Amino acid sequence: MEMRLLRYFVAVADEGNFNRAAERLHIAQPPLSRAIQQLEAHVGATLLDRSKRPLRLTLVGKLVYDQALQMIARLEDMEHMVKAAVGSERRRFTVGFVSSTIYARLPELIRAFRAEAGDTELVMVESTTLDQIAALKDGRIDVGFGRIRFDDPHVRRVVLRREKLVAAFPIGHRLADGDGPVSLAELAREPLVIYPRTPRPSYADQVISLFRDHAIEPRVVHEARELQIAIGLVAAEEGIAIVPESVHRARSHDVAYRDLLEPVTSPIIMSHRTGDLSPDLAHMIAVIARKYREWGYEVPAALEPVA
Repeated sequence: MEMRLLRYFVAVADEGNFNRAAERLHIAQPPLSRAIQQLEAHVGATLLDRSKRPLRLTLVGKLVYDQALQMIARLEDMEHMVKAAVGSERRRFTVGFVSSTIYARLPELIRAFRAEAGDTELVMVESTTLDQIAALKDGRIDVGFGRIRFDDPHVRRVVLRREKLVAAFPIGHRLADGDGPVSLAELAREPLVIYPRTPRPSYADQVISLFRDHAIEPRVVHEARELQIAIGLVAAEEGIAIVPESVHRARSHDVAYRDLLEPVTSPIIMSHRTGDLSPDLAHMIAVIARKYREWGYEVPAALEPVA
């Protein structure tokens, strides 16, 4: 039974006249009459007493009319709900991040983005820089924050800033309370904890390269799966670690931090798909630029709007 026929029948029953019903429905009267005849043929009974003026419903016609009103109302309710759902459907913006960026003010950037992007659902996904590249190309994330440089024509990267690296010691270590910065040469004699273990290349390779750039071969004793495990191993006196400066906020009661004599840093890199012009990405870039100005950081030229 077609809803169109039921709507036509309700209009005729309400108006009691084919001409007025046709005007209400914005159709001609002859096709309306044929539609009602088609409905009666489908039901197998006369629905309108055409001998009366205005037209009156037969007993079967009253039954069909009542049911038609309910069916039309249910359909209209469904249409309203679907339209409301479509209208309120939030865009999704997915952010990939390496664990150490959580300590490097990424949460403050995310809060600022959320506060201003009420129509966008923001999803956070922890993943290595290498995984972020694949996820960007596959469309599983929209922007990534990592520390490793990768060249890929489909991914654009921006070095947001370079974070100073520091040495992390167990709280009772002989170097934990030293005055001034500690050199890589001094650290070379200490057991070293690096992270992550996989995939490679990773931040672990950055740390190893720091030593080798100064003709020093580090003594790696542990390759931890992630940052928190590495810091836990340091606290357990299993070794020392080289970590971004911001990490010292995470654990300071049983881990001590000292500056490095050598001016070494680790980049914080934002990556996104080449040619991505989405409004949410533009919004994220604008938030980063604004917050960096507030914090006194240099804003990368790539984040500045084109004049």
